[in-house]
Amino acid sequence: MQKELNPKKYVLVFLITLSVFAVVFLFSDFLYNRRVTQVKSIEDTINRNILESEIQYALLADSSCESDETTSPVLVSELNNLTKRLAYMEDQRGTTDEEVISLKKYYSLLQAKDYLLLREHARQCGDKPLSIIYFYSNAGNCDDCKKMGFVLTSMREDYNKLHVYSFDYNLGLSVIDTLKSIYKLEDRFPVLIINRKPYYGFKTREEVEQLIPELASIHAASTTATTTNN
Repeated sequence: MQKELNPKKYVLVFLITLSVFAVVFLFSDFLYNRRVTQVKSIEDTINRNILESEIQYALLADSSCESDETTSPVLVSELNNLTKRLAYMEDQRGTTDEEVISLKKYYSLLQAKDYLLLREHARQCGDKPLSIIYFYSNAGNCDDCKKMGFVLTSMREDYNKLHVYSFDYNLGLSVIDTLKSIYKLEDRFPVLIINRKPYYGFKTREEVEQLIPELASIHAASTTATTTNN
């Protein structure tokens, strides 16, 4: 004898399941919105630091060459922080999410601005800027881009005078298109611009360091300072 189905029981199970999914979705959305708010707060901070840097260079002119800092250390720290947050948002929402794309475009403009400040400082002081411009692609045609990103992140953390600027090749931003035109880039990834010359394909940390010999003296100086302090 078959048991009689209880519609109320199934409705209750459905409502409980729906409630669980709703709570999970709302919590996920809350975390994402909180992350977006944090990123926008960082954007405001970066804007202020860029303005401060521009005024600093205008006021100090040649005397700023006596400083070891090429750009605002606070600005560099904020850019690095924003890099990690945007990477998290891409993983959570995907690379095609409109909010992620909008924030990435804004971040790319900030990077370009910092790069120009670095170049201006080098021009005024006769220095050689230590920078890497990195182009990657999220279009599914770059198997090594994530691995290349890890290498550059570790180098940026170890060399405080090294500036790494990461740009999405297909972002559709005029600034990025201009850089692609200047360096006559091909659609091959990843690509690094070092000393105004493009290098295609994945590079190990050792290979990148060989392309920037100046890093050896920075590392040696850092090691000497650490040994002296100990």
